[in-house]
Amino acid sequence: QVTLVESGGGLVKPGGTLRLSCATSGFLFNAYVMDWWRQAPGKKREFVASLMTGGTPNYDDSVRGRFIISRDNTKAMVYLQMTSLEAEDTAVYFCNAWQMQGQMQTNYWGQGTQVTVST
Repeated sequence: QVTLVESGGGLVKPGGTLRLSCATSGFLFNAYVMDWWRQAPGKKREFVASLMTGGTPNYDDSVRGRFIISRDNTKAMVYLQMTSLEAEDTAVYFCNAWQMQGQMQTNYWGQGTQVTVST
C-alpha cells in the first residue's frame, strides 16, 4: 500500500519559517521524482518545487530563493524548508511522487497539510 503523509504545517506570521515533511512508503522512493504542490482556497493546485534523485531542484518563480526542497532516500522522505513566508503562501501543501515508464505516468499524492501565513 502506497502512503504519503505530510506534516509540519501550521499558522505562522509573515516572514516566518516552516519545514514541511512528507513520509512515504509502499513504492520505490529513490526511483520517483518528488514534488511539492499547493492549493489556495478557490484556486487551482499549483506546482511549488521538484527534486529527483541526484538531480537539481526546480522551483516555481514565486518561491525560488525562499523555499528549499530536499529528500532523504534512506528514510523515503521529502522536505520543504520555507522561509520568508508571505500571506500568498497560505495554502494546503501536497506531496507528490511520480515517474514516467514509457508513455505511462504513475502518480501518488498525499492528503496535504495546511499552511496559514497571517498576523
